[in-house]
Amino acid sequence: MKQKYKVCSNCVMDTSDSQISFDKNGVCDHCQTFFEKILPNWDTGKLGEEKLIKIVKKIKKEGKNKDFDCIMGMSGGIDSSYLLYVMKEKFELRPLVFHVDAGWNSQIAVNNIEKLVDGLGLDLYTEVIDWEEMKDLQLSFFKSGVPHIDVPQDYAFFATMYNFASKHKIKYILTGANYSTECIRNPLEWMYYQSDSIQLTDIHKKFGIKPLKNYPITNILWHKIYLPYIKGIKVIKPLDYVPYHKEQAMELLVDKFGYQKYPQKHFESRFTRFYESYWLPKRFGYDTRKVQYSSLILTNQMTRDEALKKLDNPPYDQNNIKNDFEYIANKLSISIEELQSYMDMPKKTYKDYKSQESIYHYGAKIMRLLGIERGGKR
Repeated sequence: MKQKYKVCSNCVMDTSDSQISFDKNGVCDHCQTFFEKILPNWDTGKLGEEKLIKIVKKIKKEGKNKDFDCIMGMSGGIDSSYLLYVMKEKFELRPLVFHVDAGWNSQIAVNNIEKLVDGLGLDLYTEVIDWEEMKDLQLSFFKSGVPHIDVPQDYAFFATMYNFASKHKIKYILTGANYSTECIRNPLEWMYYQSDSIQLTDIHKKFGIKPLKNYPITNILWHKIYLPYIKGIKVIKPLDYVPYHKEQAMELLVDKFGYQKYPQKHFESRFTRFYESYWLPKRFGYDTRKVQYSSLILTNQMTRDEALKKLDNPPYDQNNIKNDFEYIANKLSISIEELQSYMDMPKKTYKDYKSQESIYHYGAKIMRLLGIERGGKR
C-alpha cells in the first residue's frame, strides 16, 4: 500500500522513497541511522587525524622504492579533487591519479582534472572504455526500463580501477567517498547496486547487440573477498577522517587551482547530469537532490529551509534540457524520438531482472555486525 505523502521533519527525504519510515516526531529512518550508527563512530577531529596518520604511514611504507604509494580515483568532481589536494599537500603521499574515461566527460571535468594534476605535480593515468561496447550496454539499460541506467558507467569506473590495482600489485586505493556529503544513500529502488555483474550481464543479454569483449566485468566476491582478503588490496576513504565542508573545499580549490564549479554533485559527467536531473525525476519521481541536501543538513552544511527552497526549483535547467536531450541521443547514435520512447515506456525495477541482491543484503548484515559497515540504509 502506497504511503500518504510525508517529508521528514529533520531532513528533506520523503515518501518518494517507498521504504522510508518515521518515528513519532516525524524523523525518518535515514536520520535515525545517521544519529545512531554513523555519528557516534565518526571523528574528524584529533582522533580522526591520528587514525589517518597511521594509515598514511602504512601506505608510505608499502610504497617505499615504488613509483607510487597508491592510486587515487579522480573524476574531476569536488570530492575526489579535494581528496587529491589533501593527501598530496597535507599528508605528502605520492598517488598515481587514476581516471576512467567512459565517454561522457564534460569539458569542465577535463579542465579540472588537468588543473589539479598539473598544479600538484602528479602523474595521471587514464583508462578509456571501449565506446562501442559502452554505448551498446547503456542502450541495453535504457531498453530494460529500469531507473538505474548509469550503472554501466559506474561499474566501469570501479572495475577498471580494481583491475589495475590487482594487475600492478598496488595495495591501496584511495576514494573520495565520504560521510560529510554522502551520509544518506540513495534508496535501492532509485539506484540499484552498481557492482552487480549478474544484473548487468542479464540486461545486456536481453537487450544488447554487441558482445562485451573489452568492457571490464568482475564479480562481487572478487572485489569484496578476493582482493581485500587474499590479495590485500585495501580501499581507504580519507575524507572520513578529516574536516570536509563542501563549499569551503570548493572555494579553496577555486583559489588555488582555478577549479570550475558544477551546479550539482555528480554533474562532471554529461550522462549523469541527464540521468540525475531529468531521467530519474521526470520518469520515476526520484530527485537525488533530496539525498544530497539531506546529507548536508545532517552534517550542518545546509539548513532544512535552504534545502526546501532549492527543491522548489526543478532539478533540471529548463533552458538546457533540450540541448542535453539532443546530445545524449546523438552520442548514443539514436534519434530524439527513440530516446523519448524510453522515457515513455512501461517502468521496470531491478527486481525484474536477475541479481545478487540476497548476497549484498547478507554481506551488509555481516559487515554491520563486525562494525565494518556503518553507512545509511539503501
